[in-house]
Amino acid sequence: MSAGINNREQGPMNQNQLDFRKERLKEMIKSLHAGYTVEEVQAEFAKHFGNVSAEEISQAEQSLIDEGMQVEEIQSLCDIHANVFRGSIDQIHPDHAAGFTAGHPIHTLHAENKAMRDLIARLNKGLDAGETTSLLKEASKLLGIDTHYKVKENLYFPYMEKYGISGPPKVMWGVDDEIRAELKAALLDLEQGKTEALRAVFVRLDDMAFKEEQILVPTLVERLTKDEWRKIADETPEFGYFMINPPAAWTGNQGSGVPQAMAGDGRVVLPTGDFKAHELAALFNTLPLDVTFVDKDDKVRFFSHGPDRAFPRTVSVLGRNVSNCHPPASVHVVEQIVADLKSGKKDSEDFWIQMGGKLILIRYFAVRDSDGSYLGVLETTQNIAPLKEITGEKRLMS
Repeated sequence: MSAGINNREQGPMNQNQLDFRKERLKEMIKSLHAGYTVEEVQAEFAKHFGNVSAEEISQAEQSLIDEGMQVEEIQSLCDIHANVFRGSIDQIHPDHAAGFTAGHPIHTLHAENKAMRDLIARLNKGLDAGETTSLLKEASKLLGIDTHYKVKENLYFPYMEKYGISGPPKVMWGVDDEIRAELKAALLDLEQGKTEALRAVFVRLDDMAFKEEQILVPTLVERLTKDEWRKIADETPEFGYFMINPPAAWTGNQGSGVPQAMAGDGRVVLPTGDFKAHELAALFNTLPLDVTFVDKDDKVRFFSHGPDRAFPRTVSVLGRNVSNCHPPASVHVVEQIVADLKSGKKDSEDFWIQMGGKLILIRYFAVRDSDGSYLGVLETTQNIAPLKEITGEKRLMS
C-alpha cells in the first residue's frame, strides 16, 4: 500500500482533503481484495485517519463500482470493510436512535436490531450451556429478519438511489441474501445438534446491524426530508415488524401513502369506454391479481393496491429502475426478461412458485401500441392454488 499523509485535521475539510480521503479509503478496500490482512489495513488506516464518516465509505464503494469493480466482489468482503472502519465510525456516530421518537423509521430500525441482539445473547448463553435442539424454536425467530431486510430493500434503498447512491445498496442487498440463506442452513444444522454455522450467522447478523446503524442510517439522515421519512413510516406496516410490536404512530406520520390515480373529477377516456379517476383506481384494486407496469425506460410507473397482494409494493418503488427492485442474485434474470420482451424475441414469460401454501403465478407481458412500438412490461401475480382445485362445472343459473 502506498504511503500517505497523516489526515487527522480538526474542523471542516475542503474538497481536496475530502477527495484525498476518499481515494485513500478506496486504496484500502482494494488492498483487502488484493490479499492484505485486516490487521495490515487497520494499521494503515490508523496512520492516516482519526475517524471516517459513513458518507465517505459509501462514496468509496460507489466509486469502485463506477470504475468497474463487480458488486459481488465488494459484497464478498463487505463484513471485513466494516470491521476495518468499525471503531472509527463508532466514535463519530455513537447513537442515531437518540432524538427519534417511537414510530419514526430510525427508531424502529434500532429497536428491531436491539431485540435481535438480545435474542442472540440469550441463544449464545444456551449454546454455551450445551443446549442445541431445544433452542431451535427460539432460534427460528431469527428467520423474521427477512421482514427487517425487506423494509430496508424496498423503502430505504429507493431513496439512496434517488440521491445518486446506487452501488452500496446493491452490495448490502447481496449480503442480506447471503445471511438469509446461511441462517436457514444453520437452523437445519441445529436440528442435528451442530452449532458452528449458527454462531457464525450470529456474527453476520450483528455486523449487518452495525452497517445499518452506522453507515446506512447516517447516509439517509443527511438527505431525506421529513416528508420522505413520513412516507417510509406510512409504508412500513405493509411489510410488518421484526421482533417488536407495531409501534405507536409517529406524530409526523400522516397520509395514506397511496396516491390517487389522478387529481380532480376528470374522466380517463379510453378507446372502449371511460372512467372517473377513482373508478379506475378501484377497478385495478378489485382485480383478483396484482398488476405492475414498467415503462419503456425500465422505470416502475404503476401498481395496483389490492388487499391480498402476493408481494408487497410501496409508492417508493415508483420511478425506480426495475433492476433495482430485485435481489442482486436475480437481477440478470429480470434484465434478460425485459430485454427479450423489448426486442420482440418474446411477447410473454411465465413463472410459478410455492409460497406459504399458495401457488403464485407470475407473468410478464410486452406492452406495445397499435404500431407495434414497445411501451413497457406488464407484470401480473396471482395465487392460482384455488383455481387448480376447480372441478366439474358451475353454470350461471346454478
